[in-house]
Amino acid sequence: ENPQPNSMTSFTSTAAYSSLSSLSSGFTTDPSLHLRNLLLDASRSSSLTATHSSPGHDIIFDYSRQHVDGKTMDLLFDLATERDLQGSMRRMYDGCPVNSTEGRSVLHHALRFPPSHPFPSMPGVVSDVHAVLGRVSRFASAVRDGTHAGASGKALTNVVAIGIGGSQLGPEFVHEALRCDAAAGAAAEGRTLRFLANVDPVDVRRAFDGLDPESTLVVVA
Repeated sequence: ENPQPNSMTSFTSTAAYSSLSSLSSGFTTDPSLHLRNLLLDASRSSSLTATHSSPGHDIIFDYSRQHVDGKTMDLLFDLATERDLQGSMRRMYDGCPVNSTEGRSVLHHALRFPPSHPFPSMPGVVSDVHAVLGRVSRFASAVRDGTHAGASGKALTNVVAIGIGGSQLGPEFVHEALRCDAAAGAAAEGRTLRFLANVDPVDVRRAFDGLDPESTLVVVA
């Protein structure tokens, strides 16, 4: 199944986008729509908060600090309907080639499926994903316990992760989040992790400054 024809047309041509454009001027001219005033509305703030619950954890999504009100959200949902957002999400989830430029499927979500998750539209994908995740896990464990050492035999206690965009931001966000976890902090004791997302020589020097080459692992994402 190919992407729907409307995916190739500009969303700025939709009626909902036109209404959003007209509405946006009020947020710069109407003092009552200043964010500090919007945040005083408890009902609005509550409506712009969502919670996803799973065993032992709650993820709270708070977008009340966005410059929107109820009318804005209604129009955004109208825009999503006009553009068949749910249909596009379903086609992506089913493995349809929604990347029209390359004629390829977009399978980020498959990276998060458990091993037994059914994916009939693309058989073998989930098992392939978990085979790679297993190799990554085994390699990471070997680095941590010293089985996989540097060229001179020293333990690899420093890691420089090289990546741009999501290849840098994703790992760095996880790193920042885990720094606040006591168990993760204890496991990282004596180790250094740095990120490099720039070819600028100064940035490269900062990333490698003070690191022993014999105990440094460079990962290119």
